[in-house]
Amino acid sequence: PNPFNPVTSIKFAISEQGLVSLVVYDISGRLIEVLSTKSYLPGYHSVVWNADKFSSGIYFLSIETNGVNQLQKLILMK
Repeated sequence: PNPFNPVTSIKFAISEQGLVSLVVYDISGRLIEVLSTKSYLPGYHSVVWNADKFSSGIYFLSIETNGVNQLQKLILMK
């Protein structure tokens, strides 16, 4: 869900096996946390982000796999 407080589940699907990188950045573009950098099999997956130690605000999740990069806006409200 978006907004979330303070834990969210990030769901994604990939069509072929590959390295998946999930990285969270703050509004200034600074790296906040690396959630995953590992190989996943094809299918649906989920990664949990516990943002308890971060302040309320807008964050960006970068999901990169097989040369494709997507950004998703996350809103943390405490």
